[in-house]
Amino acid sequence: MSEDHIEEIEKDDLYKVRHSLAHVLAQAVLEIRPGSTLGFGPPISDGFYYDFLLSEPLTEEDFPALMQKMKKIIKKGQRFDREDLSADDALARISEMGEPYKMEYGAELVKKNNLEGLSFYRNGPFLDMCEGPHVHTTKDIPRDAFKLKSVAGAYWRGNSDNVMMTRIYAWAFLNKETLDAHVEAFEEAQARDHKKLGRELGIYTIDNDIGKGLPLWLPNGTIIRDELENLAKELEFKGGYSRVATPHLAKESLYHTTGHLPYYAEDMYPPMELLESALDGESGEDGKEGENGARVVKESYRLRPMNCPHHHKVFSAEPRSYRDLPLRLAEYGQVYRFEDSGAVSGLVRVRGMCMNDAHIYCTKEQIKDEFKSVMAMYQDAYRILGLNNFHVRLSKWDPEDPKGKEKFVDNPQAWRDSEQVLEEVLNELAIDYKIGLGEGAFYGPKIDIQFNTVTGREESVSTVQLDFAVPERMGLKYVGSDGEEHTPFCIHRAPFSTHERMVAFLIEHFAGAFPTWLAPIQVQLLTVSEQYDDYANEIVARLRNQMVRAELAPSNDTLPKKIRQGATRKIPNLLIIGEREVADGTVTLRRYGHQQQQTFTVADFESVLINAIKQRLPEIDASSGDRV
Repeated sequence: MSEDHIEEIEKDDLYKVRHSLAHVLAQAVLEIRPGSTLGFGPPISDGFYYDFLLSEPLTEEDFPALMQKMKKIIKKGQRFDREDLSADDALARISEMGEPYKMEYGAELVKKNNLEGLSFYRNGPFLDMCEGPHVHTTKDIPRDAFKLKSVAGAYWRGNSDNVMMTRIYAWAFLNKETLDAHVEAFEEAQARDHKKLGRELGIYTIDNDIGKGLPLWLPNGTIIRDELENLAKELEFKGGYSRVATPHLAKESLYHTTGHLPYYAEDMYPPMELLESALDGESGEDGKEGENGARVVKESYRLRPMNCPHHHKVFSAEPRSYRDLPLRLAEYGQVYRFEDSGAVSGLVRVRGMCMNDAHIYCTKEQIKDEFKSVMAMYQDAYRILGLNNFHVRLSKWDPEDPKGKEKFVDNPQAWRDSEQVLEEVLNELAIDYKIGLGEGAFYGPKIDIQFNTVTGREESVSTVQLDFAVPERMGLKYVGSDGEEHTPFCIHRAPFSTHERMVAFLIEHFAGAFPTWLAPIQVQLLTVSEQYDDYANEIVARLRNQMVRAELAPSNDTLPKKIRQGATRKIPNLLIIGEREVADGTVTLRRYGHQQQQTFTVADFESVLINAIKQRLPEIDASSGDRV
């Protein structure tokens, strides 16, 4: 974005309204919390915020009084008057204001940018060091188009070594209709937030004694994981993949060989230094003589941040011929990445994750067909999951990046050739795509599938990558039809990203109301009275014999309460059992999100249910079968 375009945006009406409201908020806070100190107060994409070091705590319970105070200030029609002062006079003014954080920032601005002066804006009794721009008077601010949003902690200038301030966020738009629509979308996103639903639905938990970013999958979450893994295994079996299982760690030297360690060192857990005693002269290169003739061997191990080095070792475990290619190796492998503490969030970004990983070893001539097969597999998976809000990004290296040699393998010709292959694949498949310059893997370009979540994030849910570098570094070879040794290409693919990120995405996509095949509890039976429990238990046993996750609701609650509890747990199918159902050998189905109830014979319901699960349908087809 050009500087001219940024300046144009900063001067538009909405920017001025949001910036002016930040000053109104600061004035109101100082009136209800006198003695507080100011931080920053900028406009942001959907409103504004202001940071304070408060004289007394302020919570969201104080928002009604604060909003009322802001509206009174707006009604007064205070003018926003600008004053430009020399650097010395400006710093003297800030000192008189008694704002130490403004003083720190103002002095830094003057020194760093060789400024001759600073500007201030005054509206009513409130004065702030500010570049502007603002509306003419507070009466130019729509009084019904802003709303205080939340209170959060924020370190001064984003540095954890600095004081923690209180940040007040607010929404602001030019009219009430836009504000209401935005707040409604936000509240819907909050209701779908995977951290909230993950806790309420018993999917996962984070325990401080285990560690930040290391989720514990609860029974319900484990079922969802298993079902996704089962789906992937079926797709992979049909696609000709062979499954392998490899360790969670390896010698550090492996990651030096692959080249991962220089690029990923900051994201890896630190090495485990091991001292091993070996007799009979068994030792490593850095072995030392110990007592009684034993050798002390020092080795370093790392928790793996990815599965590919292990799969490369599987490839090299036996001689390979061109007749073996393409060789497709798949694994649900646990990996560990030491993400920055501030980046760790729920299941979206974690430190321990399960990669639905596979590596395809192939010749240059096989690359296109293998990429096309992978893209077809992705389309099948998305169709089953009901996902369609995505776009494709071709992620390349950036030859103009001054740090390119540190971030990417330095082989310009290989980059150009491999990027051309992927472009041809996308064009031949008639897939629209965007270019992500500088977003490639260190060893080659990739195709990323970007989804827009219902909560407003953009996530890379799937990826398929072309690796022209690491197989050569690892010394991977196959004998070609010419009888000579050749290095294979490697295609890395992960249709479901990590289990953690994929489950987070699906929780929000379905709002926790998973389709029957994926739901932790697929069927719950609700009896009108305990006298019908025996009949209900017979049905539970019958369904469980068909591997259906069925259960009987506790009998000590009323039927309306059981229905409410089933809805709260978002169970897709509730079967109501009463006197009529027992007499007729039927069940009455109440589907989640549907008001209409339907009665089936037990056999017909079982048939409809099993078909929906087997075919992974979005929901039971209640129109099929013989209804009573």
